[in-house]
Amino acid sequence: MNNEYAITMKNVSKEFKVLNRHEGLRGSIHDLFSRDYNIVKAVNDISIEIPKGQIVGYLGPNGAGKSTTIKMMTGVLEPSGGEITVNGTVPYKNRTKNAENIGVVFGQRSQLWWALPLIESFKLLKDIYMISDKEYNEMMDLYKSLVDIEPLLHKTVRQMSLGQRTLSDILAAFLHNPEIVFLDEPTIGLDVSMKNKIRELILGLNKKKKTTVILTTHDMGDVDALCERIVIIDKGTMIYDDTSENLKSFFGAKRNLKLKTINGEWEEISVDDNKDDIMQIITDKNKNGKITDIKLEELSTEEIIRHIYEHSNTLEKIG
Repeated sequence: MNNEYAITMKNVSKEFKVLNRHEGLRGSIHDLFSRDYNIVKAVNDISIEIPKGQIVGYLGPNGAGKSTTIKMMTGVLEPSGGEITVNGTVPYKNRTKNAENIGVVFGQRSQLWWALPLIESFKLLKDIYMISDKEYNEMMDLYKSLVDIEPLLHKTVRQMSLGQRTLSDILAAFLHNPEIVFLDEPTIGLDVSMKNKIRELILGLNKKKKTTVILTTHDMGDVDALCERIVIIDKGTMIYDDTSENLKSFFGAKRNLKLKTINGEWEEISVDDNKDDIMQIITDKNKNGKITDIKLEELSTEEIIRHIYEHSNTLEKIG
């Protein structure tokens, strides 16, 4: 077992049996006794090694298999095949031990007590995880150095805004100093200011505590701000695993050419420096003096990843 890695997955797959349902009352009765199932592969032969202390963006379109993978990492689901270890533990065989060493923030499922002040939730979590007074006080001091939590400590969770609850949930997930924290869409629905606060908090905690962070998100601002490594999964199969810089360099020659016409509208054209004559495109478009402004922009991470989702024939070249 390699102690460098927080998570190791070797040829992991997960299959589900899905009943072929029939219509109508007669069909519903038939389904009660039916053994007519399809096998659906939610995760297909994924291998990955995540070093300790790394922030990894685990991305993919809806239904790609992200949640299933995370559930196997947290011990909620048992793989159908392959091997998985988290902090040296097989998560589904040692769920209690695994839970002691991870933190989780999943959407609206708060681990805080709705009617209690935040500080009381923290004290309860302190007892649940058997955190020593010294470790608890150190974490509280660290929190205060990273974010202004004083106004929140004596506020009940039900009185908090969505952003304040998310911030508090992230603090709660890190409170027992876990080896790994799983964050699912941590900035969804938040304004720009709160998103920046949460990103700074995650980066600060990762830097100070060397916590491994697995981040699932559709917000590419999270990816650009936090993730040194990106793993992309689609239809249960891993299609990219490398740095965000390498992802951008692969598409480095591709840019967006934006042309403003005399009616004030912008036309956007995808161009490739290696294949397209950009000046000729502009000349052709500017016949009769129709172009009033020109912009040439690099592709954003969001555009690159969307391109990957939509053009599966490019994936073999990346891998």
